[in-house]
Amino acid sequence: MRTIVLYVALLAGVLIGFILIDACGMNLTAPEPTASATKEARTDHSHGALIHLLLTLTAVVALGWFLGVLLRHLGQPPVIGEVIAGIVLGPSVLGQLSPEAASFLLPESVAPFLSVIAQLGVIIYMFLIGLELNLDSLKDSTQATITIAHAGIAIPFVLGAALALLLYPRLSSNDVPFTSFALFLGVAMAITAFPVLARILSDRGMRKTPLGVTALACAALGDATAWCLLAFVVAVTQAKVNGAFYVIGLTVAYITLMFLIVRPVAARLLTSRDLTRGVTALIFVALLLSALATEYIGVHAILGAFLFGAVIPHDSAVAREFTHKLEDLVTVLLLPAFFAFTGLRTHIGLLAGWEEWLLCGLIIAVATAGKFGGTLLAARVTGLGWRESSALGILMNTRGLMELIVLNIGLELKVISPQLFAMMVLMALVTTIATTPLLQMLGVNAPTSEK
Repeated sequence: MRTIVLYVALLAGVLIGFILIDACGMNLTAPEPTASATKEARTDHSHGALIHLLLTLTAVVALGWFLGVLLRHLGQPPVIGEVIAGIVLGPSVLGQLSPEAASFLLPESVAPFLSVIAQLGVIIYMFLIGLELNLDSLKDSTQATITIAHAGIAIPFVLGAALALLLYPRLSSNDVPFTSFALFLGVAMAITAFPVLARILSDRGMRKTPLGVTALACAALGDATAWCLLAFVVAVTQAKVNGAFYVIGLTVAYITLMFLIVRPVAARLLTSRDLTRGVTALIFVALLLSALATEYIGVHAILGAFLFGAVIPHDSAVAREFTHKLEDLVTVLLLPAFFAFTGLRTHIGLLAGWEEWLLCGLIIAVATAGKFGGTLLAARVTGLGWRESSALGILMNTRGLMELIVLNIGLELKVISPQLFAMMVLMALVTTIATTPLLQMLGVNAPTSEK
């Protein structure tokens, strides 16, 4: 009772005190608002944008998780459900069913905010991919692995560049140089989704089998090569032709600096350290500076993030703890923002006629023929059997999230049109979805002891 009386007296004192203060302040006057303050009040949409942004993230995380669980029961990696969730909530599906709901959930005004979160998520994600890259194992790669990996890059690259001869007059514009268009299409065809491939192999209990080890080594080596090619393409596109060699020279110098100087220093400083708060802050600062450096050079921030992750010893305690602490945050919250942003930019309705769908089918066929065929032929030449070579070709044809990252870069640089972007997104989905069913048809499984 005494506590209640004291509490009521406290509330009454606060109320009486405020009434007295308010009575004294009623007679006071304040200056007129300045013009800048009035303008800021009229143009400040951050509150409304935050509401839409939170709604968007909530919807894409929830729907992506639901579809991921559903597709996992069908043998598909969860990332497929997350990509589909972004497309469903965008103009391609929800925008057609209910334009009002789509404009409320994903209004154009939210796109810049969503873009920033998506870019940050991809930068950290590429840093984690770099942490998983075992450079020492790549040193020990056999000549067969190197041959297969590079054939799986070279053949789809050439086929993609050749396909540009058909697509450029139909799906591009004269302000995009053909050289940039052909180079980018070749790189987009050559990408393999290393993390999605690793997830498929783990789910099927094949990660430690000879086929799984070979597939992961080929994918890692191939993707490292493909990212260097992407840096070259971005340099040519950003600098047009005049300053391309300057940008390329700076990129090569930066990559050399990272591997010859930063990597030994990182190995000496981080191998025996735990992930303290100070070490975490240091790594984040270095990560952001590396991303900033490559963005300033004129390639892309994700290359700097990937390189910095790659120079940190993958088996160190710091790398393991960083991956453990960041993986769920990035994949569950930040990457869905990227999927939502990709969905916002994907207009499947642009494929209105039979000619567009025929071109989309041709893109899927060329992408599959290049990746599957190139890997299959190289694997056969190096001595693998038809069954193992076919399985390796199917695995290398997995594209997934890495392809979407490349496509978004191309759209930002205006190298590809929104129409071609939609076709390439569908190609990434189809080639990734096809991996598990084709492996099942081929009868490729892990040994019983492995499972």
